[in-house]
Amino acid sequence: MKSSARHFPANAREALADERLQGVLDKFSDGFPVKRANAIARLDEFDELRDAARDIKDHVLANLDTYLKRFESRVHESGGHVHWCRDDQEARTTILSICRAANARTVTKSKSMIGEEIAINDYLADHDIEPVETDLGEYIIQLRQEPPSHIIAPAIHLSKEQVAETFVEKHTGRDPDRTLTDPRVMLDEARAELRQKFLNADVGLTGANMLVAETGSIAIVTNEGNADLTMGLPRVHIALASIEKIVPTLEDASTILRVLARSATGQEMSVYTTFATGPKRTDDLDGPEEFHVLLLDNGRSDLLGTEFQDILRCIRCGSCINHCPVYSTVGGHAYGWVYPGPMGSVLTPALVGIEDAHHLPNASTLCGKCETVCPMHIPLPRMLRSWRVRQVEKNLQSASSRYGLGLWSYLARHPRLYRVLSNCVARALNIMGGHRGKLSRLPLAGGWMSKRDLPAPQGGTFMAQWKNSRSRYL
Repeated sequence: MKSSARHFPANAREALADERLQGVLDKFSDGFPVKRANAIARLDEFDELRDAARDIKDHVLANLDTYLKRFESRVHESGGHVHWCRDDQEARTTILSICRAANARTVTKSKSMIGEEIAINDYLADHDIEPVETDLGEYIIQLRQEPPSHIIAPAIHLSKEQVAETFVEKHTGRDPDRTLTDPRVMLDEARAELRQKFLNADVGLTGANMLVAETGSIAIVTNEGNADLTMGLPRVHIALASIEKIVPTLEDASTILRVLARSATGQEMSVYTTFATGPKRTDDLDGPEEFHVLLLDNGRSDLLGTEFQDILRCIRCGSCINHCPVYSTVGGHAYGWVYPGPMGSVLTPALVGIEDAHHLPNASTLCGKCETVCPMHIPLPRMLRSWRVRQVEKNLQSASSRYGLGLWSYLARHPRLYRVLSNCVARALNIMGGHRGKLSRLPLAGGWMSKRDLPAPQGGTFMAQWKNSRSRYL
């Protein structure tokens, strides 16, 4: 999937002007964040589990080569195959070669962000193999030829009316008298369309939430069961995962599962939590005849030992996205690549280069909510600031930003002038706020204030209040 992250400002303006999208986003804060809070309130040991999950991933990252080799050995022992892929092109060609060896004409696919990262759907289609998304959200956006807008809810940017319009347009054999006004009716229609696709598929392609070194198993969590059909019905199953998804043991996997669903969708556990180990054995009733695991690096190993290593703890729950005020204002497509929100603003520059994604680290208020809700304690604000430093070092910021920072730097080195000017500015803003006590617009702040008011300063400056408080106690 080609990145358009460099166009974030224009994408954001377009999103802000899209009334239909804004209507959908207005309801966003009433969904996942509320469900997460309720689920966590029911689990007294949640914070202890977060600490344990973080420690598991830190241990893995410090011993990544050991656990990856152990995983490979266990997969081979179970009759499967492991393919090491350095980048997206190597992963695509490996998948294509497996499909061609199986004489595949169709590939069913469960939701996979790595699949999006390497743009596997377009690649297979260009080589006369039909990819079929089976996750409902992914299926909808595939019909619409759109990228996902969220890592766990890819069609969250759409209203149910838009989904109904898409089904009416794309489902050629549907009953024209059937009204698509109820989500259950739409679900049944999608299920009817996909059922034969599952049965006819030559290859099933899935992601993997975790790779278990102890057993050579992959773990997949879904709420629809489509991944189970995708890896169980076709003759060949390909699991695509990035190298940091490894965990040492099944017990470690269960610890992470306890924080994953609660942080993602507010569930104790996802409806389907499936562990798959190797191909079908002689006494198995079903399962694939071939089992392949692709281990993708694609820039991950370059992050080890750097200030960005902590992002490799990410378990793709989407909690940081669900609580981000920027995402809830502009949606996921504005970010211009696979991973939106705070985790995307850290990961995307690492994978596509800061030159192509230098706007994303600035797509944050640094409010810190993302770090607060992250089940893996990932210090996202710190890493966003680190990317901003690199942006400045490479002279990638706009001229107005450079001049503004230069002016602030000058004032910060001259405290008396800084205090005089800050007093003047505070008084001016207070007057401009008037009886409402808030400001609707300011020069050079149109983008920020188009969606919110700024409270006018009240009382004295911080330095003046600090001086007064000290004098009272001395």
